[in-house]
Amino acid sequence: MSQNSAAPQGGTGENTMRAMAYETYGGSEVLAPARLPRPKVGPGEVLVRVRCAAVNPVDWKLMAGGLDGLMDTVFPVVPGWDVAGVVEQVGIDTPEFSVGDEVVAYARKDYVHGGTFAELVTVPVRALAAKPASLSWEQAAGLPLAGLTAYQLLTRLGTGSGDTVLVHGAAGGVGSLGVQIARALGARVIGTASPGNHDRLRALGAEPVAYGEGLPDRVRALAPEGVDVVADFVGGVLDATLAVLREGGRHASIADDSVIGAGGQWMWVRPSGEDLAALGALADEGRLTVPVERTFPLEELADAFELSRGGHVHGKIVVKV
Repeated sequence: MSQNSAAPQGGTGENTMRAMAYETYGGSEVLAPARLPRPKVGPGEVLVRVRCAAVNPVDWKLMAGGLDGLMDTVFPVVPGWDVAGVVEQVGIDTPEFSVGDEVVAYARKDYVHGGTFAELVTVPVRALAAKPASLSWEQAAGLPLAGLTAYQLLTRLGTGSGDTVLVHGAAGGVGSLGVQIARALGARVIGTASPGNHDRLRALGAEPVAYGEGLPDRVRALAPEGVDVVADFVGGVLDATLAVLREGGRHASIADDSVIGAGGQWMWVRPSGEDLAALGALADEGRLTVPVERTFPLEELADAFELSRGGHVHGKIVVKV
């Protein structure tokens, strides 16, 4: 098969595919099954046949119009940025991948339109990595956005051996991966969570503390001299961060831009095949696992969004296509 040839499979026909899409902003009621044109594969892109795609809160926030001031939207929109699947077709100048390769990606593009809750999605090569062999399709789909968010925050802060790291929201989807990544980078990790999640944090290698009033005292009891790095994955905790951060310490948030005024960094995850490959290596070395809470068929994406919106899940919500 030539590099630029397509290999249509399944029941979509040559030129169309099944997808879940919305034509206007709103809640889960605007989602509907759709049959859409097969995506065109541009230079530097590959076409991925989706095996699984993971739900993230940004998906339904985008659908509600919450990021309309930040990103252009072209309707109809197929939501979804996390994907695990198989390369079906490669575009011009994509020597890194071949048809049949198993891949994962954080497939965010420069505008909101063609996402991963569909049979097929195009992905820029810069965002792709090989699927970690040790992870199931469901786990692999849940790795990109959450894993890259934690990895990029921690590595940008220079987290390494000898550091003591405080992770706010350590039991959440991003935080639980952040705990594992910080440990893999050689750091000691203190993680905030409700008492009911403390055993889970211990199993991941963190020293748990309860969040809420009195948090700085509880952290100082474990780290009297303060912590070197603070990773905020929840927002609204800047005062606690500053109360426990030692002089010269580093901190960043994915949820609170006010950290900028306090010497911290405000971050949003970037697509990166290189970083995703590093996460895959940690997974294959047995140092990173992705908990999966529940799986849904494509047609029940609205139910998956509602479960995510409820905010009480401890693992990834995954859609099997």
